[in-house]
Amino acid sequence: MEHYYALIMAGGGGTRLWPMSRRQTPKQFLPLVEDESMFRVSMTRLAPLFTPDRVYVVAGERYTEELMRQAPEIPERNFILEPSARDSGPAAALGVAVIHQHDPQATIAILTADHHIADKSGFRNALAAAYEVAQQDYIVTLGISPTQPSSAFGYIRRGEPLTQTRGLRAYHAARFEEKPPREKAIEFLMSGEYSWNSGMFIWRAERAVDEFERQQPAYHQHMAQIASAIDTPAYQATLQATWESFEKKSLDYAVMEHADRIAVIPVDIGWSDVGSWSTLYDVLSKNDKGNCTHGNPQEWIAIDTTNTLVYSGKLVATIGVEDLVVVETDDALFICTRERAQDVKNIVEQLKATNMNDYI
Repeated sequence: MEHYYALIMAGGGGTRLWPMSRRQTPKQFLPLVEDESMFRVSMTRLAPLFTPDRVYVVAGERYTEELMRQAPEIPERNFILEPSARDSGPAAALGVAVIHQHDPQATIAILTADHHIADKSGFRNALAAAYEVAQQDYIVTLGISPTQPSSAFGYIRRGEPLTQTRGLRAYHAARFEEKPPREKAIEFLMSGEYSWNSGMFIWRAERAVDEFERQQPAYHQHMAQIASAIDTPAYQATLQATWESFEKKSLDYAVMEHADRIAVIPVDIGWSDVGSWSTLYDVLSKNDKGNCTHGNPQEWIAIDTTNTLVYSGKLVATIGVEDLVVVETDDALFICTRERAQDVKNIVEQLKATNMNDYI
């Protein structure tokens, strides 16, 4: 797999985990599940399938210094800077343009910096299998075996079986489904034909360029301009001149939903997007009362307390509560029921509306 590269998307803002995750320190920089930051874990779990010189990172300029500090083994030229946030479609297009220019024979795994994967060896095996399927000119996505009828994820319906490799079966992807209402999600789960859309895609760089040209010709034009300047003194000026012309779109919407020859490999690798305090609670180790905490568990005195998550650097004492999220930082305290954890976005919106930007 000499020409196999990982492109880690590391530019998300992560406000759904407020108040710990902020604009300047989004969740990928935080040790939310393991002892190292989510970005550091996302990078190290790729070894030995990818050596550091075959790992690229795309992120905004405000995050690059910290990313470089956390991953000094990745060559500096492999950090691709977005002049501003324009969603995952332009970020992927930029990363593809750079890697394709460096290696026209590249196959690229587009990954994320802020997801938790418990089974790291299983993940690497799935990426190796996806590489093999991608050589048959497929765009391959890793589909997550759903554990509940969630409305928080998009879904992929499996079609006819395609091939089997490394103990995994690949299928034609029949269609992508947007985040469904709960009733439809229950139908998807019961059918056994659907996987959650993980947002992880593996494709040959040449195929990616062709797909952008077919579906997003304006993107392709900008990619060609940028590619012509890569590794020349004109690169930064060319990037700045073209970047704002990229229309803001997710990669799913820009390319994947209408791409030809998409394959899905369903996997069960202990995946979570850690998209809220409730989903973080799901992946953390819990005691026999269903409680979990960050840091030293002796700093929490929990009396008649069940199914509660606490993140704090101070002593916390709780009596007679259940199903809560309690998060304390130097300048904020957040408390909610776990079932309302997604509504933290309303707090962030109110902070914006009242110009309390120091807290965002």
